[in-house]
Amino acid sequence: MNINTAPSLPSEPLWQQGESLELAIADLSLTGEGVGRWGDRVVFVPDTVPGDRVQVRLLNVKPRFAHAQVLALLQPSEQRVRPACIVADKCGGCQWQPVASELQLASKQAHVIEALERIGKFSDPPVEPILAAPDALGYRNKATYPLNQSGGTVQAGYYRKGSHRLINLNQCPVQDARLDPLLSQIKRDIQRQGWSIYDEKTHRGQLRHLGLRIGRRTGQILLTLVTQTWELPEIEQQAQEWLQRYDNLVGVCLNRNGDRTNRIFGPESRCLGGLPYLQEEFAGLHLQIGSDTFFQVNTEQAEALVELILAELNLQGHEQVVDAYCGIGTLTLPIARLAQQVVGLELHPATVAQAQANAILNQITNVSFQVGDVAKLLPSLYADIVVLDPPRKGCDQGVIDALFKIRPAQIVYMSCNPATLARDLRLLCQTGGYRLQRVKPADFFPQTAHVECVAFLTR
Repeated sequence: MNINTAPSLPSEPLWQQGESLELAIADLSLTGEGVGRWGDRVVFVPDTVPGDRVQVRLLNVKPRFAHAQVLALLQPSEQRVRPACIVADKCGGCQWQPVASELQLASKQAHVIEALERIGKFSDPPVEPILAAPDALGYRNKATYPLNQSGGTVQAGYYRKGSHRLINLNQCPVQDARLDPLLSQIKRDIQRQGWSIYDEKTHRGQLRHLGLRIGRRTGQILLTLVTQTWELPEIEQQAQEWLQRYDNLVGVCLNRNGDRTNRIFGPESRCLGGLPYLQEEFAGLHLQIGSDTFFQVNTEQAEALVELILAELNLQGHEQVVDAYCGIGTLTLPIARLAQQVVGLELHPATVAQAQANAILNQITNVSFQVGDVAKLLPSLYADIVVLDPPRKGCDQGVIDALFKIRPAQIVYMSCNPATLARDLRLLCQTGGYRLQRVKPADFFPQTAHVECVAFLTR
C-alpha cells in the first residue's frame, strides 16, 4: 500500500542563541552596528550597511533584542562601498568604512536628533545640518598603538573587534599618512633592542604602547613610548638615532604607566631627546602640544568649530568668560582675544602648565587658569558666558548645580556623546531656565559612529 506524505515545510527560525535568520538591515545604531528587525524584535549586526540583506547567527539573545554575526551577505546595499583599509573587517578602529560618506553623515545627524528627542525630551530640536569633514581619510593627527609580541615579532596595531587580539598594522588610512613610514621601522627597532612587551594578563613586560602625534600644519612629529618602568636599556641612544633618522621628528618621550588599567597614559612623562612637545598652528595661534595632553584628533574640524563658536558668541570685548574643561587652551585663548577676561578650569596640573605656556607664547595676558574640579571651582566665579567641554560621561550633577548658582547669560556646550549631551541639556532647560538656541553636529571622526556637537543656550 502506498501512503502519500506531504513534503515537510522548513521550520520557522527560533528566537534563541545560535539560530540563523535572514534580515534586511534598515538603520545604523549609535554604536555603529547595522539594525535589522525580526518581527517586533531588533537585531544588531556589526559590519552591515542599511540596504544589505544578510544571513546572520543570533548571539546574546534577550526578549526584545539580540546581537548577531554575519554568516553571508546575500545582497549588498547600494550604500555599501569598498573599505580603504585591507583589515577593515577585522580591526576595531573604524566601524563604518563600508558605509558611503553621505549615509555616515545622515546617520550621525539622525542620532543627534534622536538623542535630543528621546533622552532630552525636546520636540523638534533645533539641530542644524552636520558639518562634514574636508577629509574622510588621513585626518587623525594622533595614533596610539598597543604593542604585542607574536612568535618573537613585535606588533603594533588596534584590537580586533570585541576582543583584545591585536591586528598588526604597518599603515592606517585614517591616520595622517606622514606617520606611516615610522611605524614598521620603529617596531623593528624595538625588536632589535630586545625590550620586553607588556602582557596585560600577567602584568609583566616593559613596553605597553607606541604613540605618534603630528602637527597637521607644521609637520612636526612627537614619538612616545608608554612603559611599565623607566628602565629601558639604551633608550637614550635609540632616541637619538630616531631623531637623526626622521627629519620631522622633534622629540622622543617616555611615559610611565605601571597600573593594571586600560588607560593608555600614566601621570608622568620624560623627554629623552629633542623637545617634550610639538608646535602647531591652530586658529591663528601658536600651540605647544605634549605627547599625553588632550588635543582634538581632527585639527581642521576643531578649528572650524572654534570659528563657528566665535561667530555665534559675537564677543564685544566686555565679556567675562569661564572655559570649563579647558585643556591646553585651544578654545580659551581664541576667546580671550575677543573677550575682556577668560578663566580656564582644568583638573590636570600638567595640562594647565601647558595652557599657561601657550598663553605666554601668544602674548595673551587677559587669561588665567585654575587647577581643580570644575564643580568646586565654578561656584566662586562670575561669568557672562560658560563654555563646557566635558568628557564622554558629560557633566557631573555638581557642575549643573554650579551653573544654576552662577547663572551665566549664555552656555556653550561641546560634547562627543549625544546621549549625555541630551541628558544635561534637559536639566539645563527644564530645571535651570535655559533655552536651547541651536545644536551643530560636526563630523570629527569619519569612518566611525562618533559625532561631535556644540549646543548654544541662553538664559
